[in-house]
Amino acid sequence: MSKIYLIRHGLTEANEQHLYCGSTDLPLSQKGREELAKIKYDIDKSKVCFITSGMKRTEETLKILFGDIPHVIDSRFKEIDFGIFEMKSYNELKDTAEYQQWLDGDNHTNIPPEGESGAQMEKRVLVAFAEIKGTDKDTVIITHGGVIASIMANYFKEENKNRYQWQPQPGHGYLIENNKYTTL
Repeated sequence: MSKIYLIRHGLTEANEQHLYCGSTDLPLSQKGREELAKIKYDIDKSKVCFITSGMKRTEETLKILFGDIPHVIDSRFKEIDFGIFEMKSYNELKDTAEYQQWLDGDNHTNIPPEGESGAQMEKRVLVAFAEIKGTDKDTVIITHGGVIASIMANYFKEENKNRYQWQPQPGHGYLIENNKYTTL
């Protein structure tokens, strides 16, 4: 059985400022780079396939954690697109009709204007993940908090955790092996 490592990218300025940031291609913040430099993973780089979403923050995270190594870019592992809410905070949005409509009801299926729903993002991510899970190759995926949360919530339903409870801290994540997981 293969091992799959799901690792969230390091901090960005949007994370630090509590902004909705999914499709905006931001680099890591200085603090994010410094925090990642302190993390060490005991992974034999010669025996795993590395994958990123291709966004600056995942590419930089890969390089800081594992060096300048060959890897695959799979855009299906990109974060949700928050549409017109991108790079805005709750305080900036809370009084707008579009934001209130998005929050009303099931915001997993509600689509932000010009964006995608959590369900749409989850569908593309789960297809990509199933392809990897079906191989016998150990894989490290450097991706985004929402992506990791969607995978974990779907594969470990018996935990009864919602997406937000599954979101790992930047630079951390989960190791999935033999249909069990450990926290990284």
